Amino acid sequence: MKLGLMMGYSGPRFSLDIELVQEAERLGYHVAWSAEAYGSDAVSPLAWLGANTSRIKLGTGIMQIHGRTPSNTAMTAMTMDHLSGGRFILGLGVSGPQVVEGWHGVAYGKPVARMREYVSIVRKILAREAPLEHQGEYYRIPYAGPDATGLGKPLKSIVHGNREQPIFIAAIGPRNIEMTAEVADGWMPVFFSAQRYDAIFAPLVKTGFDRAGGGKSSADFSIAPYVSVAVGDDVQACRDAIKPGLALYVGGMGARGQNFYNKLVRRYGYEEAAGTIQDLYLAGKKKEAAAAVPDALVDEVALCGPKERIAEHLDAWRQVPGMVLNVGTADVNTLRVLAELAL
Repeated sequence: MKLGLMMGYSGPRFSLDIELVQEAERLGYHVAWSAEAYGSDAVSPLAWLGANTSRIKLGTGIMQIHGRTPSNTAMTAMTMDHLSGGRFILGLGVSGPQVVEGWHGVAYGKPVARMREYVSIVRKILAREAPLEHQGEYYRIPYAGPDATGLGKPLKSIVHGNREQPIFIAAIGPRNIEMTAEVADGWMPVFFSAQRYDAIFAPLVKTGFDRAGGGKSSADFSIAPYVSVAVGDDVQACRDAIKPGLALYVGGMGARGQNFYNKLVRRYGYEEAAGTIQDLYLAGKKKEAAAAVPDALVDEVALCGPKERIAEHLDAWRQVPGMVLNVGTADVNTLRVLAELAL
């Protein structure tokens, strides 16, 4: 099992805890991940961190594909890979309809089909075997629509990219997980239940491997979930510290009928709780929504309590093949506890 540090989103003013990342590097953490929503971007912080670290890998967790053309993303990945000495991990995701259409101003479309095309184009650019051409449902390169000038021509990247560039995809839905296992090098789940991996997720991952062919297996694939961690003697207080974040996503992230996180929790068997959390959150009762998050759900998707309790719960995470456990914390002591227990 490897460890990662998930740095999270910015507030009204962006700040970067360089010393925390440097400590993670010293402790042996594998990767530091940035994030973006509709404020700070995911790439600029990694460029800054790359200049202040030397070994830890630098991953976008995630770059939103609707806000960038595939070619622009490939350019960014190649630049970051060269500047960092090969430490860059390209993490991609689709975000949700509210952000895609409300912030980026483009149609959400079919996320699985779009991501498949997107990754294919990025890999073509990185491989640099021929000038770029692609005619798909979402991307036409060179562009040849009715408003085209007719002057576009296939181009090959000036920069020589890394054809082995790791690409990770954030996915929640079953079809998206299958596609991720097929076309990507890693999967970035959120609210991941390690104890349900064999029953719920392993069959989806295997389907993706089978579609990829070539003997692809867990040896070629990382599973890198975001995991909230709260270390403390009072287990309930640690759980309660994690519940508001769960309530935000399960209850308020997306519309009532289009909330991927709510659907995920229902697949875990918490149908009634998921409905209650969403009703309360959408009614503006955020504290009540957090209180409605079951303790059992927190224990499945997060690590909380004293060091000895966390050590016991880590056993389930160790059983997941290719595990890169991404610690969600800004506390240096928590970083050190996880490093002591897992590395």
